[in-house]
Amino acid sequence: MTVTTPPVVDAGPDTPTAGATLRVVVVNGSPSRQSKTLGLVDVVLDTLGRMLPVEASQVDVYRLGPGFTGALERDDVTPDVDAMLRLAEDADLLIAAAPVYRGSYPGMFKHFFDLIDQYALANKLVLLAATGGGEHHALVLEHAMRPLFAFFQALTVPVAIFASAGDFDGVTLLNPRVYGRIEMGLTDVVDLLTSRATGVRATADS
Repeated sequence: MTVTTPPVVDAGPDTPTAGATLRVVVVNGSPSRQSKTLGLVDVVLDTLGRMLPVEASQVDVYRLGPGFTGALERDDVTPDVDAMLRLAEDADLLIAAAPVYRGSYPGMFKHFFDLIDQYALANKLVLLAATGGGEHHALVLEHAMRPLFAFFQALTVPVAIFASAGDFDGVTLLNPRVYGRIEMGLTDVVDLLTSRATGVRATADS
């Protein structure tokens, strides 16, 4: 199980400073500790952090342990796994990120959302991100991931983000086209993201 909460990302002099920070939770469906999926997410968070104050946390579903993998229902999970589920449920923005394998997202990724409360993601902003071996895998965003969150009545960001293996050097995203799509997707909803921010922003005096 991994949850990271880095300091608030301050985007510089043009960033709105009034109000709260955007609490972002990444649900990472990659089994690897370092992966192209997380490389893509890093760029999304960096781009978002230049637009507004952000506080980010990450849940790695492949490291949640037997208290997660052995649970058939929410009541079966251990307290630490329940805390991770609540973390995702309480996010201002959920980034659902997964590698594509055999035409869909991994089973562990789906299992995490099988345990999420049915109505906890209603009207919640969700950004979809995926990586795969080739461009044909991009269909997973619209044919698998978006319908999953439609079930929860979530508000998925219209522009979803996909990067293929050729867009990376190792786990570092290089393709400027993907950078541009991330910028476009977040710019389209930045006002809505700002209005959804609920976290209290720390000040230097405090």
